[in-house]
Amino acid sequence: MISSTGSAPSAQLPASPSARGSLAAPAVGPVLLVAAALAAALLLTSHRYGYFGDELYFLAAGQHLSWGYADQGPAVPLIARMMQTLAPGSLVVLRIPPLLATVGCVVLAAAMARELGGNRRAQVLAAGACAISPHFLGSGHLLATWSFDQALWALITWLLLRWVRLHARGDPDDRLLLGAGLVTAAALQVKFLIPAFWLALAVAVLTDGPRVLLRRPLLWAGGGVAVLASVPALVWQATHGWPQASMTETVATETGSAWSFLAVAGNQAGAVGAVLAVLGLWFLLRAPGLRQYRFLAGTTLLLLVVFLTAGGRPYYIAGLYPLLFAAAVVGLQHHRVAAGVLRRGWLMAGIYGVSAGMAMTALPILPASTIRPSEVVSTASLGWPELTADVAEAYRTLPPGQRPDTAVLTHDYWSAAAIRHYGPQRGIAEVYSPSRGFWYFGRPSAATEQVVYLGADRSVLARHFRSVRRVGTVRTGQAVATYYEGMPIWVARGPEQPWPVLWPRLQHMSLWG
Repeated sequence: MISSTGSAPSAQLPASPSARGSLAAPAVGPVLLVAAALAAALLLTSHRYGYFGDELYFLAAGQHLSWGYADQGPAVPLIARMMQTLAPGSLVVLRIPPLLATVGCVVLAAAMARELGGNRRAQVLAAGACAISPHFLGSGHLLATWSFDQALWALITWLLLRWVRLHARGDPDDRLLLGAGLVTAAALQVKFLIPAFWLALAVAVLTDGPRVLLRRPLLWAGGGVAVLASVPALVWQATHGWPQASMTETVATETGSAWSFLAVAGNQAGAVGAVLAVLGLWFLLRAPGLRQYRFLAGTTLLLLVVFLTAGGRPYYIAGLYPLLFAAAVVGLQHHRVAAGVLRRGWLMAGIYGVSAGMAMTALPILPASTIRPSEVVSTASLGWPELTADVAEAYRTLPPGQRPDTAVLTHDYWSAAAIRHYGPQRGIAEVYSPSRGFWYFGRPSAATEQVVYLGADRSVLARHFRSVRRVGTVRTGQAVATYYEGMPIWVARGPEQPWPVLWPRLQHMSLWG
């Protein structure tokens, strides 16, 4: 147990300083030191292995800027486009925005601990818990939607915490609620998860208070801004058949059981983080000193139920980790004070140090030969240039007279994005895929009579083409088997229907089909 006395922390804690209206001094220096250490670790490893499959997809989406996409909002493709324009081909530069977003989560965890009544030590412990969490190390390493989504969730939570504290002391600042609405508008440009947060929060507030929160005009003004900001994406969804609904179903089919959800979430939180998340939820529910924030415990529980039953991904709740970490360390601080326990900084330093060492395996530090097949991110960050070279070689083996009416297709959007990135220097000017969002980037021309097709079974292609023959196999030559090792490369000729008819029939929302 984290308590230095070894006893279970009691929920009967004294009122927190935040409940009395006063706050401890911000631990600016130590928290920035933690944030800087995390930033350095992320920056020093940002060039390792290679692009993750989703990063290549965001780069491809950035070449097709739009108000909407089948599986996300417009923000991350735009960020990818900006980074690629700033430093073409630089993996390090591409990963700076998620690095900054993750550092922001660390700082916000400390700020939340302070709002909850935490002293300087508690602020540093909350920041440290984020910094050594495998999830935050991983999300800071990659350009991904969740890298930004969780930071925006954390910022909204901090704004709500601060509003509740100021309201409790009789000095509410409703500009914080307007700010929460503006941040929500930004979150809607990343993913469509934030409405679930607000719905759960509304139910929790109606059940447990403070109900006055829902009667503040600036909260609804901010909500109006968020709705208006989402209109372009909603129009895009409506005019393209609501692919986001299909994406939700796809995620549910790809997600494991409720037990695996909880196991993965705990593993991502880390050794310290998993314990703190449970303790933080407990303290928010039971500690008298945190009574005014209990609605956030209800929000967390409701979201857990929703994501567990709907088949959501474990990282969907990661935006609440900074809050739970902060509540836990503040609750433990109050417990020590109530029990008269002397501070044992060396004990916590040891626990955090060991956990940090364990968590660093989330970063690409070790040689690629040590990667296990279960390590999805690492495995899907290797072999893309080699895969592209194999497909390009299959294309070059075609008679020169056939190449003008031949298109390159892949069965999944990761490999399509890789060929889009590496293909031009290997003689492949364009690539198409019926997979997920890549399907919307365009189809082969009506004159296309033949395709070089990566992936899928012969039977799949035989339903749509008159002849199918295998012309190659992906051999990446990596020290570890990638997802694409041994994948077939086909040449399929004679489409059974015109491409405007065939293209919708090939479409699928899953990664592999």
